[in-house]
Amino acid sequence: MEDNAQAKWYVAHTYSGYENKVKQNIEKVVENRRLQDMIQEVRIPLEKTEETEVPAEEEEGGRKRKKEDLKLFPSYVLIKMVMTDDTWYIVRNTRGVTGFVGPGSKPVPLTDKEVAALGVDFVKVSEASVGFEVGDTITVTGGPFNGWLGTVSSINMDDQTAVIAVSMFGRETEATISVSQIKKLED
Repeated sequence: MEDNAQAKWYVAHTYSGYENKVKQNIEKVVENRRLQDMIQEVRIPLEKTEETEVPAEEEEGGRKRKKEDLKLFPSYVLIKMVMTDDTWYIVRNTRGVTGFVGPGSKPVPLTDKEVAALGVDFVKVSEASVGFEVGDTITVTGGPFNGWLGTVSSINMDDQTAVIAVSMFGRETEATISVSQIKKLED
């Protein structure tokens, strides 16, 4: 699939809780109608949260870990598409979509600056450009571990995350952090 230069990011408003269903339905229509060059990507911006301990049922006799992804923009789905009457109709008539963001019925594309300001990594980072590798000592530059030092345990370029080991309360603890929030500690 080639990236169509006319494709821009648009924001569709959905019913509360319908974001995942809308994403699946649009992707299914795109696949069935072979419209990958017109509707290229559907995203629900998520913020990865760290694992937290929650009390388990008493019969289990312990605590369990819980990891949640929070929606950055509940009731909104971001769509990279070439806006035509057909693509507008497909998205607008997807079950759960209430409309596009923009005045009246005219969708307004996000500017590159707005996309960057969302804090969502839309551009995949290549392994060569992350600037660190497994075993490197790093410093965290954002998020809840901002300013902490750690060691890179693994890198997942598909998810754009790295697992780092940090010292917390005298114990080594692993945390999954976005690669954009990690910087190699200079020797």
